Amino acid sequence: MKTMANPQQRLRLGFVGGGLESSIGSTHRYAASLDGHYQLVAGVFARDPERNLAAAQAYGVAPERAYADFEAMARAEAARADGIQVVAIMAPNAVHVPASLAFLKHGIDVICDKPLAANLAQANALLDQVRQGPALHLLTHNYSGYPLIREARELIAQGAIGEVRLVQVEHASAFGTHPLEQQGVKALAWRTDPSQAGASSVLADVGVHAHQLLRFVTGQEVSQVSAELSTLVPGRASDDNAHVKLRLSGGGRGLLWASFVAAGQRHGLQIRIFGSSGSLYWHQEQPERLELRHQDQPHQVLRRGESWLSDAARQATRIKAGQPEGLLEAFANIYSDAAELIRARREQRAPAPLARLCPSAEDGLRGMAFIEACVQSDRQEGRWIEVS
Repeated sequence: MKTMANPQQRLRLGFVGGGLESSIGSTHRYAASLDGHYQLVAGVFARDPERNLAAAQAYGVAPERAYADFEAMARAEAARADGIQVVAIMAPNAVHVPASLAFLKHGIDVICDKPLAANLAQANALLDQVRQGPALHLLTHNYSGYPLIREARELIAQGAIGEVRLVQVEHASAFGTHPLEQQGVKALAWRTDPSQAGASSVLADVGVHAHQLLRFVTGQEVSQVSAELSTLVPGRASDDNAHVKLRLSGGGRGLLWASFVAAGQRHGLQIRIFGSSGSLYWHQEQPERLELRHQDQPHQVLRRGESWLSDAARQATRIKAGQPEGLLEAFANIYSDAAELIRARREQRAPAPLARLCPSAEDGLRGMAFIEACVQSDRQEGRWIEVS
């Protein structure tokens, strides 16, 4: 079970993005603060100077540490004795790589929103820098922070459902059902702008979450894809729906559905894994429930917080069974894992083993290769394409 960190050991944190109007910004702030591992001390919170300063004031950041751009922030903070040790990047996709590189080159660890990059070439360039070290680059694929997702991973690794044969994973929401980007809604405007979101908006925004969840839970890679990317809202500049057939590295098959236009849906993230002897089902809107089913046996419903769950699930839990946890706690698990990895690097020691569940830039590269293969497949009328 999680415990609060020593306040004297808090990591000095900076933000790129996350201003007062940013919903993901508030999620990052809550997640970073929940276990006491970080103190927010600097940032580029908004491009508009007044909004940038307003956010700094609201977050308790000194005005001289509210910077105009991330390059200036990286230089200035690296030169300070009390400069940031880690930066969290929550800006549009096209900013992820240049901002990450600016801080990595100064030895500042990075926690970045998905996707890793705007395209595969950028992702490879970033990985070249990450592999040179010393700083870490970690990714907020936050759904892998849910306790019962970590339990599902353990069950599959232990052979609880046998050999994985079929996977169905979907992240199908309704927030793009109407062309609100044409009315100036910022959150949808940049997501549906290929120059900011990349070659596939829907895969970069929600498809990579589904892809990473599949990889995390099954322990397998997506080796080949056959994809159809569609634009279903008239006048939209990007795709908004993806149907992808999958071939898995272990020989299994899968289906991935990613959408902005699933009218009536809420968040819409769920995964089903069918093995040779049983199956697992998890729905993010009921995150404390994991269904385990075996052929010709009673179905089981596993619940978060129970003492008989795996170490991975129990370590990701904060409060006792019956008191619900959700998205913020799962997101905070990623931040806590990141804190352990960052401290271990700085203290030149091995990290706690479970902290290695934190998604990395290597995972992000896999996601970008998946997007690239899907785009190529769609352009060739669904031809099977290797993910490499």
